[in-house]
Amino acid sequence: MPEMRFRIRWPDGAMEECYSPSTIIRDHLNAGEAYPVGRFAELALAGLEAANARVRARFGMGCSQALMQMAAIRAGAIRFADHPEALVHVEAFLP
Repeated sequence: MPEMRFRIRWPDGAMEECYSPSTIIRDHLNAGEAYPVGRFAELALAGLEAANARVRARFGMGCSQALMQMAAIRAGAIRFADHPEALVHVEAFLP
């Protein structure tokens, strides 16, 4: 199962490289697109949950890195809860 990384830019300009254990994340997010914080978190978490389900189906257990990435995205999104119009940019998918 090919893992992948994707780079995001939070509304404050901070860059973050994120991890997905599956390329299915590309079905949920588009490189070059900006999303309101809440929508980004919703889409990213759905993609990572789908990726984690694939790992669980194949190996009998989930991916701890995917769970940590989901926690990091939740924490990042909470920082901007007072600014729901703020945008998260999906910069690129990385090999």
